Amino acid sequence: MTTPFAPARGARLTAASIGRERQPLLEADGFLADPIGLVALAAAADFRPAFGPGGGYPGLRAPLPNAYIEAVVDTLVGPLAEAFALGAVRPARAQGAFSLVTLPPDALVPAQRVPHVDSVDPMQFAILHYLCDGAAGGTAFYRHRATGFERLSDDRLPAYTATRAAEGAPDGYVDDGAPWFEPVARVTAAMNRLVVYRSCVLHSGTVPSPDRLSADPRRGRLTANVFPTLAPA
Repeated sequence: MTTPFAPARGARLTAASIGRERQPLLEADGFLADPIGLVALAAAADFRPAFGPGGGYPGLRAPLPNAYIEAVVDTLVGPLAEAFALGAVRPARAQGAFSLVTLPPDALVPAQRVPHVDSVDPMQFAILHYLCDGAAGGTAFYRHRATGFERLSDDRLPAYTATRAAEGAPDGYVDDGAPWFEPVARVTAAMNRLVVYRSCVLHSGTVPSPDRLSADPRRGRLTANVFPTLAPA
C-alpha cells in the first residue's frame, strides 16, 4: 500500500539561483504520491498557537509525523548536497510542523510584518511543502535595501540588526517589502508543491487574501515545514 509519505513517481526537483547572491532554490511539483492523505493527518492533528507577544509564526502549528520528516529528509539530502555544493553530508537533526497562517493583518506585530530568517546557520535548510492552492499566496525572497543583504550570517547579523533598529515595518502581511526590502524571487503556492532553500535567506510567506485564512486544515493555508541541519558525513 502507498503511504502518505512516499514520493510520487516522476517527481523531479528543479534548481534555480535567486538574487544577486545566487542562492540555490529547489522546487518540485507533485512531490508526494498521496498529498490528500497528509492533509487528512493534518485535519486530525492538535493545532496550537505558534506566536507570542514578540512575534513568531502568525498562526497555528501541529506536530508532523516523524516518519514524514525522516522520509522527506532522506529523499532530499542527496539533491541538497549537490545543489548547494556541500560535498558528502548527513542529516544531523531535523524538526518540523504542520503550519496554518490564521492571524488577521491587524493582529500582526512588527516582527511578523517584515521578511525574516529561520536561522543564520548556513547548514540549516527549510523544506516547505504546500498543502494548499495558489489562492493562498506563496513565499517571496528579499534583499534588504540598506545593507544589500539577501541572507544573514553571524558576521552580518550585527550590522543588519543595527540598521533595522532605525527602520519600521509596513502594515499587514509582507508584499513587496517596500521601502526597506525588495523582492528578488517568488514562489506561488500549489497543492503538493515543495520548495527548499537555506534558512538564512531573507523570506516571508505571502498572503494576498487574508479574508480567506482559515483554521481548518482542509480549507486554510496549510503547509508542512521541515528544518533539517546537515553535517559532514
